[in-house]
Amino acid sequence: MEQKRIININIEDEMRQSYLDYAMSVIIGRALPEVKDGLKPVHRRILFAMNEIGNDFNKSYKKSARIVGDVIGKYHPHGDVAVYDSIVRMAQDFSLRYPLVNGQGNFGSIDGDPPAAMRYTEIKMTKLTSFLLDDIGYETVDFTPNYDGSLKEPSVLPAKFPNLLINGSSGIAVGMSSNIPPHNLVESIDATLYFMDNRDCGIDELKSLIKGPDFPTGGIIYGYSGINNYFNTGRGLVKVRARHHFEKSKIVITEIPYQVNKSKILERIAELVKEKKIEGISDLRDESDREGLRVVIELKRDANETVVMNNLFKHTQLEETFGVIFLAIVNNQPKILNIKDMISLFVDFRKEVVIKRTIFELKKAEARLHILEALKIVVQNIDEVIDLIKASKSPAAAKEGLMERFGFSDIQARAVLDLKLEKLTNLERDRIVKEYEEVLKKVEKLKELLGSEKLIKDVIKKELMLIRDKFGDKRKTEIVKEENEVTITDLIHNEAMIVMLTENGYIKRTKLATFKAQNRGGKGQTGIKSKKEDFVANSFCANTLDAILFITNLGNAYKLNVYNIPETLKTSKGKPIINLIGLKENESVSSVFPIRDFDKNYSVFIATKKGQIIKISLDRFANIRKNGLIAIKLKADDEVISTRITDSAVQNQLAVIATRTGKSLCADIDSFRTLGRGTMGVRGIKLSEDDFVVSMDLLSSENDYLIAITEKGYGKKTKMTEFRKQSRGGKGIIAVKTGQRNGHVVSVLKASGDNDIILITSNGKIIRINESRLRSIGRNTMGVKLVDLHEDERVVSAMVSVNDVNDDM
Repeated sequence: MEQKRIININIEDEMRQSYLDYAMSVIIGRALPEVKDGLKPVHRRILFAMNEIGNDFNKSYKKSARIVGDVIGKYHPHGDVAVYDSIVRMAQDFSLRYPLVNGQGNFGSIDGDPPAAMRYTEIKMTKLTSFLLDDIGYETVDFTPNYDGSLKEPSVLPAKFPNLLINGSSGIAVGMSSNIPPHNLVESIDATLYFMDNRDCGIDELKSLIKGPDFPTGGIIYGYSGINNYFNTGRGLVKVRARHHFEKSKIVITEIPYQVNKSKILERIAELVKEKKIEGISDLRDESDREGLRVVIELKRDANETVVMNNLFKHTQLEETFGVIFLAIVNNQPKILNIKDMISLFVDFRKEVVIKRTIFELKKAEARLHILEALKIVVQNIDEVIDLIKASKSPAAAKEGLMERFGFSDIQARAVLDLKLEKLTNLERDRIVKEYEEVLKKVEKLKELLGSEKLIKDVIKKELMLIRDKFGDKRKTEIVKEENEVTITDLIHNEAMIVMLTENGYIKRTKLATFKAQNRGGKGQTGIKSKKEDFVANSFCANTLDAILFITNLGNAYKLNVYNIPETLKTSKGKPIINLIGLKENESVSSVFPIRDFDKNYSVFIATKKGQIIKISLDRFANIRKNGLIAIKLKADDEVISTRITDSAVQNQLAVIATRTGKSLCADIDSFRTLGRGTMGVRGIKLSEDDFVVSMDLLSSENDYLIAITEKGYGKKTKMTEFRKQSRGGKGIIAVKTGQRNGHVVSVLKASGDNDIILITSNGKIIRINESRLRSIGRNTMGVKLVDLHEDERVVSAMVSVNDVNDDM
């Protein structure tokens, strides 16, 4: 009985070695492209199989199933689906920049539609593909046994152009992956030609010739940083956007990023619209046809097309990042290459192919020349040769006699004996002599070529220029120099808003256009739904992209962007302001206003209830943390009432301080010097014991008006010239006569044009009245009724709004 032998193997070592063998098999034999011809094994086997059965570009189509059968039966030990999928990709003009297979039938679409079954489609090579295979029969590349050892297949194709650079490739191996973008054929060949003349050139010189990726689906690349990275290191991130243009109330998309499914983009847009993550889109349709891609996005009347497009870039695959990894097989090993390495390796390979091809042609020419030398002798001695052959007892004796008499080699003697009698005519004899001379010249030329590196380089360059001139085309993908990053502000429609803040600290924003202008004495519209114990305390107009500066009752300053304030319906309560800015205990907002630029030429005026005024340069508020900054240091029991902005370029500005009892003081703004944050300021107006400041505004022209608003809904407009200029710290003069009919003063506002006055009541109602509807009356009057109020209702806030929104919207 045969005794079994036990071999002890360390399982850890066995697993490591087996895994490495598997990994290298996948890396070399399946997943990664070869730098020389730019092909993976499956693509190479497909093209070789097509070449073997004469499935050339100038021949008839053959069934895809036949090619697939040849490939899996002879060369590729894997499934037919993988082979057919590879054929399909090589035939799709949206997958390969320069397709290598010419397909007839349904080969899928950019929408992700699958191709027809292989039994229905037909294929043949494209004309460009022939330049990958031209030199295959000249012993230019090594052939290796196929998977069962019954046939030979090429280890690489003798490509005449840098296919890896031109068509790119992608593949996932074990522990590594490759993702090489396609490039323009003209640019790639021009760079290769330049490199051949300047092998010491820098990558920057090659960049001037190869602009960057050129995707078959076009699109726009934003920025050169990613391109520069992969040109230099072999890795980089390239941002690609869809190409679009605007038509009337439409966005039209004509190109999309590479390897993106068009139908999925449409589905995603529809989802975003349904979920209300993108507003302004009314309809979406695909108008693509044989002429090209065309996706139409219909916009609503009030939509901002740029904002909608930026949101589409942000949330859909209309903007994609292509991660470049220049990983390829170099001498049977995976290696990351830069752009110069890739070109250099192709040129070296091409030089090797040309040399091998030349050697093959030289051997063939020398072999023919060897025979022609014998035939030339035979022609000159035709009678003697014939007599010698006739006298010979056998072909072997005739051969030996020729070799002995004329010094022929065995090959020459056989060629003479195989000579047909028709070759002995005068015409044929002349042709033999002529052919001898031509072959002799060819041999000399081939030897000269092999002996000159310059001539070999000229041959390579000539072939490259032929391909460039024959197949070159313009770039499809545009590259934009400046990289336009989409910021949060690019995604926001800049439009007029009313921002409201209630006494209990709820804030919201609502489109100004939702409040229509009304006539004097109207009932108004509900602007916010609040509890009985709550009412609107502050309100103002601002654009969505403005910043909001908050000055609190405790003299602190906070900053918030308008777009960060929740937009709601007119009647909604809003969101607690404490959730948006870091208010402290017992702190509430007293004044708010929009800021577009924190310019030092502007100043912030803050007025307190006890009549203190501080003037601070606006740029001191540019950087405010969430927990705020101290704007003014307050005295005991004092609080901030109003905040205004002044421009130093405006001459003769006046600060108008108004009190609850109807007093006002107009002082020159220059009488208030600029102070730092955190100081107590200076006295603005001297108050009586039962009086306090209710508002402050800034005026700059004698043509300005002061509009006084009282708590019982009365108001009036008075010419500025009726108010004399006073020194700061005075008691002021009467601005409006107060009493039981009109109540105490709520605010005194500046009016200087055809603007709207917006009043907010304690019940949350809002009314807009154009100031032109108020006639000018004197200082010592009560004014006219502006709004009808319920018995327990009063006006709590007032402001002037510029008419920058169409009321009919």
